[in-house]
Amino acid sequence: MSLPVPLLFVRAGRHLLLVLALLLSIPAAFATHIVGGEMELQYRSGSTYRLTLNLYFDAINGNPGALDQQMTASIFDKANNRRMQNVVLPLTSNTFVQYTNPACTTPTLSTRKLVYTSDITLEQALYVSAAGYYAAVERCCRNNGISNIVAPQNAAQTFYLEFPAVVRNGRQFIDSTPRIFPPLGDYACRGEMFYYDFGGQDADGDSLVYDMVTPLNGYSNTVAPLPNQAQPAPYPGITWATGRSTTNQIPGTPTLGIDSRTGRLTVRPSQLGLFVFGVRCSEYRQKVKIGETRRDFQLYVLNCPQNTAPSVLVYNGTGKQPAYVPGRDTLHLMPGGNRCLSIRFTDVDPSSRLTLTTRPVNFSGIVPSFTTVSSGMVRAAGVPDTLTATLCFPECQDTKGQVYLLDVIVADNGCSLPKLDTVRVAFTAIPPPNAPPVLTTTFPTEAPAAAPIIVRLPVGAIYTANLTGTDADRDPLVLTAVGQGFDLAAAGMQFTAQNGVGRADGTFTWQASCEAAKLQENLRVQFQLQETTKCTPVPQLRTVQFVVLPPVDTVSFLPPNIITPNGDGKNDAFELPTLPPDYCDGRFAGIRVYSRWGTEVFHSPERTFRWNGAGTPGMYFYLISFTNGRRYKGWLQVLP
Repeated sequence: MSLPVPLLFVRAGRHLLLVLALLLSIPAAFATHIVGGEMELQYRSGSTYRLTLNLYFDAINGNPGALDQQMTASIFDKANNRRMQNVVLPLTSNTFVQYTNPACTTPTLSTRKLVYTSDITLEQALYVSAAGYYAAVERCCRNNGISNIVAPQNAAQTFYLEFPAVVRNGRQFIDSTPRIFPPLGDYACRGEMFYYDFGGQDADGDSLVYDMVTPLNGYSNTVAPLPNQAQPAPYPGITWATGRSTTNQIPGTPTLGIDSRTGRLTVRPSQLGLFVFGVRCSEYRQKVKIGETRRDFQLYVLNCPQNTAPSVLVYNGTGKQPAYVPGRDTLHLMPGGNRCLSIRFTDVDPSSRLTLTTRPVNFSGIVPSFTTVSSGMVRAAGVPDTLTATLCFPECQDTKGQVYLLDVIVADNGCSLPKLDTVRVAFTAIPPPNAPPVLTTTFPTEAPAAAPIIVRLPVGAIYTANLTGTDADRDPLVLTAVGQGFDLAAAGMQFTAQNGVGRADGTFTWQASCEAAKLQENLRVQFQLQETTKCTPVPQLRTVQFVVLPPVDTVSFLPPNIITPNGDGKNDAFELPTLPPDYCDGRFAGIRVYSRWGTEVFHSPERTFRWNGAGTPGMYFYLISFTNGRRYKGWLQVLP
């Protein structure tokens, strides 16, 4: 039978101080502090994955005693809620969330990002359930200032994700959950449109679909705020305040919603307060759902100073002409003509800081750039009411006969998000003409298109070629020579160039060597003549294949196969002066002569050998060897 609290104090009088200390320590355990968070599961290698919990902590109202040094995640089989394993996640990072517009922040809300992570093993023999698995972490309690749920100081959060089996159809099935949800580092203003990109990245290229969900409460509470393991699903959700629901989490026109494809979060809030909301990102592969990640977070809605949108006007050239009219005017940028726009931008609000940017609409590649300052303050002491910037299109801009669209955007520094004004500029552009340079060489007659020029040289010989580049437009020219997969010097090659305006000269020298012979099949050099300033330079290329010639192969030589060592001076000895010459690693190693019974009767390491038959007529056989393994065989008849 439990005792009333007063009686407990009487009977434990001598431990009163200890009991008081324990009671005083309770708030640190269940102090309200949770702003939100999510989990990630990233594939590492083999059967190893990294499980991460990102917890966002109220740095203003959260009690430091509730900042846990570790959390416990539990993994379950979705088919039957069987517990697979518990994973201890130590705290590995503690940083502040950076706000997009610090000038708009207030001292009433500051958030820490706590990262708990550990590598885990998902054995391929165990994680095979077709229904997949889920991981959960339970913790109490949420931020007590939340406006859209009942009793937020007693509300908990369950961090939750789902992932597939690691084996499908007998093969390893690798999946990393999407890395989504950048920290929400902004406030929303009542009556103003708020937007934030919650779109994520998926390492496996899976399709991602977003929707709004009710945040999960789970089973932790003020009595047991940090359980040593999570309970199995299903997890009850938080209790919405009157008028709030999954589809109306933050009141507004429109209410809080998310684009299912892009993850873009939007709301025009109509009430002040601190609002919790839930977002789910579902992961699909080949149109089959394989997992999901949930995030809970909070958005603070406050009254912001009234902010009027800035304005921007675009002028062609110096700005003396009438302003550019979107939808009616098209700029035509011609070679030698003006390629700059004058931009005037302002704001009626006092002390507004404005910033100009550009955004290509229907093209990519090179874009115009500002040649003067493109940001500044207006309508403050000592500064003008209107700012001017110059935007110039590159000389090489080429729309290829199409009309390109470019947005010129001015943004202010209003709260909570900048207001914008945009002028969409339509333009065509033609780059200046360019005659390609001409490359001439003293290499052998040019080969057919796409075929290399071939230069053949015996070992020790030297070859020299001259190259000359010219350009009718007198553009700067550069001559280069690059070995395709080898260093020129290592193959006995050298290239020098004198580059200049309208002309470049080069000299190539090669001394054929045994080192070059080892690179025989890869001995290609690409010579290039390149313009360095023109818009669409077309390099002039020559590819040359260099071949080291081996000595004349005398494998078909016909040495005398009869000798008559009778002293008459004719065919008195067996010798082979026409043997193939030594070549790099193919050098004469020796000759051996055998009787018809296989007995060696003569050998010599000298290519100038002479054998007179040893005075014994009959049939003999010889074997000539070279150091590269090449051998020559034959027979010899010795007559009296």
